[in-house]
Amino acid sequence: MAPALWGLKSLVWQKLKSSVFEDCKKEEEWKVMLLDDYTTKLLSLCCKMTDLLAEGITVVENVYKNREPVPHMKAIYFITPTKKSVDGLIDDFISKSSSRYKAAYVYFTDFCPDNLFNKIKSSCAKSIRRCKEINISFFPYESRVFTLNVPDAFYRCYSPTLAKTKDKDAVMQAMAEQIVTLCATLDENPGVRYKSGPSDKAYKLAELVEKNLENYYKTDEKSQIKAKTHSQLIIIDRGFDPVSTVLHELTFQAMAYDLLPIENDTYKYKTEGKEREAILEEDDELWVKIRHQHIADVIEEIPKLFKEASSKRKAAEGKVSISGLTQLMKKMPLYRKEISRQVIHLNLAEDCMSKFKSNIERLCKAEQDLALGTDVEGQKVKDSMRVLLPVLLNKSHESYDKIRAILLYIFSTNGTTQENLDKLIQNVQIQSDSDMIRNWKYLDVPVISSSAAQQHKYPRRDRSSEETYQLSRWTPVIKDVMEDAIENKLDSKDWPYCSQCPPTWNGSGVVSARQKPKGSYKDERRSSARLIIFVIGGITYSEMRSAYEVSQVYKSCEVVIGSTHILTPKRLLDEVKSLSKPKDMVYIKDE
Repeated sequence: MAPALWGLKSLVWQKLKSSVFEDCKKEEEWKVMLLDDYTTKLLSLCCKMTDLLAEGITVVENVYKNREPVPHMKAIYFITPTKKSVDGLIDDFISKSSSRYKAAYVYFTDFCPDNLFNKIKSSCAKSIRRCKEINISFFPYESRVFTLNVPDAFYRCYSPTLAKTKDKDAVMQAMAEQIVTLCATLDENPGVRYKSGPSDKAYKLAELVEKNLENYYKTDEKSQIKAKTHSQLIIIDRGFDPVSTVLHELTFQAMAYDLLPIENDTYKYKTEGKEREAILEEDDELWVKIRHQHIADVIEEIPKLFKEASSKRKAAEGKVSISGLTQLMKKMPLYRKEISRQVIHLNLAEDCMSKFKSNIERLCKAEQDLALGTDVEGQKVKDSMRVLLPVLLNKSHESYDKIRAILLYIFSTNGTTQENLDKLIQNVQIQSDSDMIRNWKYLDVPVISSSAAQQHKYPRRDRSSEETYQLSRWTPVIKDVMEDAIENKLDSKDWPYCSQCPPTWNGSGVVSARQKPKGSYKDERRSSARLIIFVIGGITYSEMRSAYEVSQVYKSCEVVIGSTHILTPKRLLDEVKSLSKPKDMVYIKDE
């Protein structure tokens, strides 16, 4: 794999190399590697089988499954400290005569509880050469994006059925511990702050993270307390910006994941009459280049790339000498790869456009007007209901799209009357899905207006001078937060610290690109501050895009964004609907 030279995937891979592979490496000695479901996904995000081969791994197996013994080989166990994974390890060394492997090198993703550690000690201690905790308990989803291994966090954090249970406290503690392993991987001890609001979730999680950071840096390998680093970790509740979660986005990645049935980052398409699959990942340089572009720019860009590739090939074919032909033969696989990637993304863009032209285009203008409260000319929308009604009366729009429009109307008016809401639900005939609207109250977003339910809206930055497409005028609120944090403009009353303010986060170390003194790129990155944003309850693709855009503009600050999981509007509405159901009736989709 060729991960980016920077970013989370590369950092995780480097940490795994030094903490696991180099720790137990012997020249010319091949090993078996045992993984569980979590570590299989973690490794698949930051390396390929060829990378493992280079580290002396000859075969990778699942620790839960029955396997053929290979008693002459040593085994690396990279597993989570859970009963199921530990039982898999113990079963392999149940007796010396029937051991599956010659010896075991055990690496846990994070802290192993005493009861499991003692179980290993009493069962197979003699077979274990190493037993370490390496503190990587998050997924590096992209170079600037991480997720946690808590697929049911949304339900457990927001469902009223679990409001005062130990279950909610347990999920908060699990999230805090996993966030600390992210900070450890980044070698940061950040100042922790949170958005104060009607809910105390952000405050509770921030307190837990701060406490766990203190404990971690008191007991790390160096056994010395690490001072606060020039970084901030800001924790936000999902109800902070509900608009970005339901709006139709027209940038390539967000649009594709919203409109097309992409599962596990796999896009299925047809070409030359054959069904094909493509994984949308950062190994694909073209995907990285165009994923945050507006669909209109993507549709223009890909044919240009086709022409470039074809003219390069023609130029190479024009050299009829033997050396020219040799060069062409060498380059052919590269051309083939380049063209096949362009074909994938052209198919993807055309699939997005066909959905857009059939229905979405008409929706987008109404959505933007409702979200911003102003029309294309910048005139204030006087009557939001007049904007909403044409959407609801259009029979070609799906019920999900109508629900999204109703929600934007409710968000724009800070709630509506009970009578009005009942009428909307009845007229659109969405009674069975009405909880997709009503249950937003559990995220502390006003659905029924009242003097008590006024949501304090974040003051927006003026972006009137920025060039935008008419149907893409909305900017995620989190982008404003990122820029205000970097410029040290966040009000400490609304964004209090749980910890001492990092001493150099005063604007001097973090200045805009215009004021920045000249220096080499590497020096900039090494001396830069880091801004880590964590959202409880999922992040959208538009919010992920914001992290890249802000990092690009403010070269002196690296932005990393993460959450419990990645959201698409449909997935979020399904999760919101499930909040009022009893726990045993909720199906949690693992990512």
